[in-house]
Amino acid sequence: MAIISNATTIADAGAFSVGLGAQVLIKTLTASNSGTLSFVHGASGVVLDSTYPIYKFEFTNIHPSGSGSEFMVGFRDGGTDYDANNTTSMWYVYHMENDSSTTLDYNSSEDNANVNGFQKLTGAAQIGTDNDESASGSMFLFNPSSTVFVKHFISRVNYVSDDGTTHFVSNHVAGYVNVTAAIDAVQFKLDTNNISTGIIKLYGIKDS
Repeated sequence: MAIISNATTIADAGAFSVGLGAQVLIKTLTASNSGTLSFVHGASGVVLDSTYPIYKFEFTNIHPSGSGSEFMVGFRDGGTDYDANNTTSMWYVYHMENDSSTTLDYNSSEDNANVNGFQKLTGAAQIGTDNDESASGSMFLFNPSSTVFVKHFISRVNYVSDDGTTHFVSNHVAGYVNVTAAIDAVQFKLDTNNISTGIIKLYGIKDS
Protein backbone atom coordinates (compact mmCIF):
# COMPACT_ATOMS: atom_id res chain seq x y z
CA MET A 1 0.00 0.00 0.00
CA ALA A 2 1.38 3.40 -0.97
CA ILE A 3 0.86 6.78 0.71
CA ILE A 4 0.56 9.58 -1.85
CA SER A 5 0.58 13.32 -1.08
CA ASN A 6 0.18 15.99 -3.76
CA ALA A 7 0.85 13.36 -6.46
CA THR A 8 4.11 12.34 -4.75
CA THR A 9 4.59 8.86 -3.27
CA ILE A 10 6.06 9.33 0.20
CA ALA A 11 5.72 5.74 1.44
CA ASP A 12 5.52 2.46 -0.45
CA ALA A 13 5.60 -0.94 1.24
CA GLY A 14 6.94 0.66 4.41
CA ALA A 15 9.75 2.62 2.78
CA PHE A 16 9.58 6.40 3.32
CA SER A 17 10.99 8.84 0.80
CA VAL A 18 14.05 10.70 2.07
CA GLY A 19 13.81 13.40 -0.60
CA LEU A 20 11.16 15.59 0.99
CA GLY A 21 12.77 18.42 2.92
CA ALA A 22 16.26 16.96 2.44
CA GLN A 23 19.42 19.06 2.56
CA VAL A 24 21.36 19.04 -0.68
CA LEU A 25 25.06 19.87 -0.50
CA ILE A 26 25.88 22.58 -3.03
CA LYS A 27 29.43 23.68 -2.26
CA THR A 28 32.23 23.18 0.28
CA LEU A 29 34.92 25.82 0.83
CA THR A 30 38.00 25.02 2.91
CA ALA A 31 40.05 27.86 4.37
CA SER A 32 43.82 27.96 4.14
CA ASN A 33 44.91 31.31 5.56
CA SER A 34 42.02 32.81 3.56
CA GLY A 35 41.02 36.46 3.67
CA THR A 36 37.48 35.69 2.50
CA LEU A 37 35.29 32.70 1.62
CA SER A 38 32.63 33.60 -0.96
CA PHE A 39 29.64 31.75 -2.37
CA VAL A 40 28.75 33.38 -5.71
CA HIS A 41 25.73 32.22 -7.67
CA GLY A 42 26.75 30.74 -11.02
CA ALA A 43 30.45 30.43 -10.12
CA SER A 44 32.22 27.16 -9.29
CA GLY A 45 28.97 25.21 -9.11
CA VAL A 46 27.28 27.51 -6.58
CA VAL A 47 23.50 27.79 -6.73
CA LEU A 48 21.91 30.69 -4.84
CA ASP A 49 18.60 31.40 -6.56
CA SER A 50 15.00 30.17 -6.63
CA THR A 51 16.12 26.53 -6.89
CA TYR A 52 15.70 26.30 -3.09
CA PRO A 53 13.53 28.47 -0.83
CA ILE A 54 15.96 28.10 2.10
CA TYR A 55 19.76 27.93 2.09
CA LYS A 56 21.90 26.78 5.01
CA PHE A 57 25.56 27.57 5.64
CA GLU A 58 27.46 25.36 8.10
CA PHE A 59 30.69 26.56 9.73
CA THR A 60 33.11 23.99 11.16
CA ASN A 61 36.16 24.88 13.27
CA ILE A 62 36.78 28.41 12.01
CA HIS A 63 40.23 29.18 13.39
CA PRO A 64 41.74 32.70 13.14
CA SER A 65 45.33 33.30 12.08
CA GLY A 66 45.75 35.80 14.93
CA SER A 67 44.07 37.17 18.03
CA GLY A 68 41.32 39.75 18.17
CA SER A 69 39.06 38.28 15.46
CA GLU A 70 35.29 38.19 14.98
CA PHE A 71 33.46 36.18 12.29
CA MET A 72 31.34 38.21 9.83
CA VAL A 73 28.93 37.86 6.90
CA GLY A 74 28.21 40.19 3.97
CA PHE A 75 25.54 40.02 1.26
CA ARG A 76 25.79 41.06 -2.39
CA ASP A 77 22.70 42.35 -4.21
CA GLY A 78 23.79 42.27 -7.84
CA GLY A 79 26.79 44.59 -7.75
CA THR A 80 30.41 43.76 -6.97
CA ASP A 81 30.53 44.66 -3.27
CA TYR A 82 29.16 42.79 -0.27
CA ASP A 83 27.47 45.86 1.10
CA ALA A 84 23.71 45.21 1.04
CA ASN A 85 22.00 47.02 3.92
CA ASN A 86 20.96 44.86 6.85
CA THR A 87 19.15 45.27 10.15
CA THR A 88 19.91 42.79 12.93
CA SER A 89 19.81 41.93 16.62
CA MET A 90 22.46 39.98 18.53
CA TRP A 91 22.30 38.20 21.86
CA TYR A 92 24.63 35.74 23.53
CA VAL A 93 25.19 33.45 26.48
CA TYR A 94 28.56 32.50 27.92
CA HIS A 95 29.97 30.27 30.64
CA MET A 96 33.43 30.66 32.13
CA GLU A 97 35.59 27.54 31.94
CA ASN A 98 36.40 27.90 35.64
CA ASP A 99 32.66 28.27 36.44
CA SER A 100 33.21 31.76 37.89
CA SER A 101 30.26 33.32 36.02
CA THR A 102 27.60 32.91 33.37
CA THR A 103 25.77 35.60 31.39
CA LEU A 104 22.78 36.00 29.06
CA ASP A 105 22.72 39.39 27.36
CA TYR A 106 21.55 41.47 24.39
CA ASN A 107 24.62 42.83 22.59
CA SER A 108 23.38 46.15 21.24
CA SER A 109 26.90 47.34 20.35
CA GLU A 110 27.32 44.66 17.65
CA ASP A 111 23.95 44.66 15.87
CA ASN A 112 23.11 46.71 12.78
CA ALA A 113 20.40 49.33 12.11
CA ASN A 114 20.09 49.40 8.30
CA VAL A 115 23.88 49.34 7.98
CA ASN A 116 25.56 49.21 4.58
CA GLY A 117 28.06 46.41 5.13
CA PHE A 118 29.01 43.29 7.07
CA GLN A 119 27.30 41.87 10.16
CA LYS A 120 29.26 40.12 12.91
CA LEU A 121 28.15 36.57 13.69
CA THR A 122 30.34 36.52 16.77
CA GLY A 123 30.79 39.56 18.94
CA ALA A 124 30.46 38.94 22.64
CA ALA A 125 34.18 38.12 22.74
CA GLN A 126 37.00 37.31 20.34
CA ILE A 127 37.49 33.81 18.94
CA GLY A 128 40.30 32.01 20.73
CA THR A 129 43.55 31.23 18.91
CA ASP A 130 44.91 28.32 20.96
CA ASN A 131 45.39 25.18 18.87
CA ASP A 132 42.18 23.61 20.20
CA GLU A 133 39.98 26.75 19.92
CA SER A 134 37.64 27.63 17.05
CA ALA A 135 34.10 28.68 16.09
CA SER A 136 31.37 26.43 14.66
CA GLY A 137 27.73 26.99 13.81
CA SER A 138 25.23 27.67 11.05
CA MET A 139 23.24 30.36 9.25
CA PHE A 140 19.94 30.10 7.37
CA LEU A 141 19.11 32.47 4.51
CA PHE A 142 15.48 32.56 3.36
CA ASN A 143 14.36 33.08 -0.26
CA PRO A 144 17.43 35.06 -1.44
CA SER A 145 16.14 35.37 -5.01
CA SER A 146 12.96 37.25 -4.05
CA THR A 147 12.52 40.63 -5.70
CA VAL A 148 9.48 41.40 -3.54
CA PHE A 149 10.51 40.78 0.07
CA VAL A 150 13.49 41.56 2.28
CA LYS A 151 15.79 38.56 2.92
CA HIS A 152 15.65 37.12 6.44
CA PHE A 153 18.59 35.27 7.99
CA ILE A 154 19.25 33.56 11.33
CA SER A 155 22.60 32.39 12.69
CA ARG A 156 23.98 30.65 15.74
CA VAL A 157 27.72 30.33 16.29
CA ASN A 158 29.42 28.62 19.23
CA TYR A 159 33.04 29.35 20.04
CA VAL A 160 35.74 29.38 22.69
CA SER A 161 37.12 32.77 23.66
CA ASP A 162 40.34 33.47 25.50
CA ASP A 163 39.47 37.09 26.33
CA GLY A 164 40.70 37.13 29.93
CA THR A 165 39.45 33.88 31.46
CA THR A 166 38.77 31.20 28.85
CA HIS A 167 35.04 30.77 28.29
CA PHE A 168 32.42 29.32 25.94
CA VAL A 169 30.10 31.66 23.99
CA SER A 170 26.91 30.88 22.08
CA ASN A 171 26.17 33.87 19.85
CA HIS A 172 22.81 34.38 18.13
CA VAL A 173 22.08 36.85 15.31
CA ALA A 174 18.82 37.37 13.43
CA GLY A 175 17.77 40.03 10.97
CA TYR A 176 17.09 40.85 7.37
CA VAL A 177 18.89 42.18 4.31
CA ASN A 178 16.90 45.33 3.61
CA VAL A 179 16.74 45.14 -0.18
CA THR A 180 14.19 43.81 -2.65
CA ALA A 181 16.91 42.99 -5.18
CA ALA A 182 17.97 39.34 -5.28
CA ILE A 183 20.95 38.32 -3.16
CA ASP A 184 23.35 36.61 -5.56
CA ALA A 185 26.39 36.07 -3.32
CA VAL A 186 27.34 35.69 0.34
CA GLN A 187 30.81 36.25 1.77
CA PHE A 188 32.34 35.28 5.12
CA LYS A 189 35.49 36.71 6.69
CA LEU A 190 37.06 37.83 9.96
CA ASP A 191 37.12 41.51 10.88
CA THR A 192 40.86 41.19 11.55
CA ASN A 193 43.32 38.47 10.46
CA ASN A 194 42.67 35.63 8.01
CA ILE A 195 40.78 32.37 8.47
CA SER A 196 43.70 30.05 9.09
CA THR A 197 41.68 26.83 8.85
CA GLY A 198 38.02 25.90 8.76
CA ILE A 199 35.25 24.61 6.50
CA ILE A 200 32.06 26.30 5.30
CA LYS A 201 29.40 24.24 3.51
CA LEU A 202 26.39 25.54 1.58
CA TYR A 203 23.21 23.45 1.43
CA GLY A 204 19.88 23.93 -0.29
CA ILE A 205 16.81 22.67 1.56
CA LYS A 206 14.35 20.97 -0.77
CA ASP A 207 10.56 21.28 -0.60
CA SER A 208 10.80 23.59 2.40
